[in-house]
Amino acid sequence: MAPSHNVLTGLAFVSAAVIFSVRAGAMSIRNQMDERNIHNNYACRSITHPNPVVLLHGLGATFYEDLNVLEIYLQSQGYCTFSQTYGDYPAFPFVGGLQPIDSSAAEIEAFINLVHSRTGAAKVDLIGHSEGGFLALYVPKFTGIARILDKLVAIAPPTHGTTFAGLYNLAYVGGNSTRDLFSTVLDTVGCAACDDIGIGGSAVARLNDGKPIVQPSNSLTIIMSKFDELVTPTTTAFVEEQGVNNLYIQEFCPLDPVGHIGEAYDTNVWNLVVNALDSTPHRTFTCSFGSPGR
Repeated sequence: MAPSHNVLTGLAFVSAAVIFSVRAGAMSIRNQMDERNIHNNYACRSITHPNPVVLLHGLGATFYEDLNVLEIYLQSQGYCTFSQTYGDYPAFPFVGGLQPIDSSAAEIEAFINLVHSRTGAAKVDLIGHSEGGFLALYVPKFTGIARILDKLVAIAPPTHGTTFAGLYNLAYVGGNSTRDLFSTVLDTVGCAACDDIGIGGSAVARLNDGKPIVQPSNSLTIIMSKFDELVTPTTTAFVEEQGVNNLYIQEFCPLDPVGHIGEAYDTNVWNLVVNALDSTPHRTFTCSFGSPGR
């Protein structure tokens, strides 16, 4: 028997409620970043790493949480980094990545153009986690700025759509009619992006339209954990195109149990990011023990 509309509505509200959970101390982190003057320094120039690096946070996050610690790490390694919150609502700017993918893509395009113009750099590198990883693939393909981008690094992107730990499987138990209801509820509660990057989402369908995802002027590295429980199945992250580096963290650090959220804070992931940015895929590093869980 197909579940009632009330059940599906409840499931969609639960999934959206998870996204609207704001991490404790997020504003404190933002203030600390501003006080240390480490955020979006357009005067930054690096001889060893000439490409400025733009970082894209995940669903329900902001520039001052999720990839913020990786950003600080990259700065310590001599990179010039830039980030902003995208996809938020003006009345509630503490949770980003909620708006439709196309809307967020337009925001990100404008920001990358700004970084490119103000820094005077020839090329910009792009890193994204989760939804941000999806957008690191989506923006170059559809916004026309691939020519000013160089290296793309996507950490746990739902490239081919995610079941969100199996939740989307329930949306299909009644066929397309219940999937459409699920979509309507997610849009109504303000998380159109949740619908866009789920299995059968419109942004997923557009990204995988049969034409190459990776544009000629770009190189792509995808980093994924075998223990990711939110972008599922884990193989959904990978892009099977010539020249793409599809990496499982456990290929390099077999004992790392890191899950989806922890991938943003995992030093093994950071090292793989640096390898991708520096085009040194065989550089070795000392593995750490990441955070287990989703």
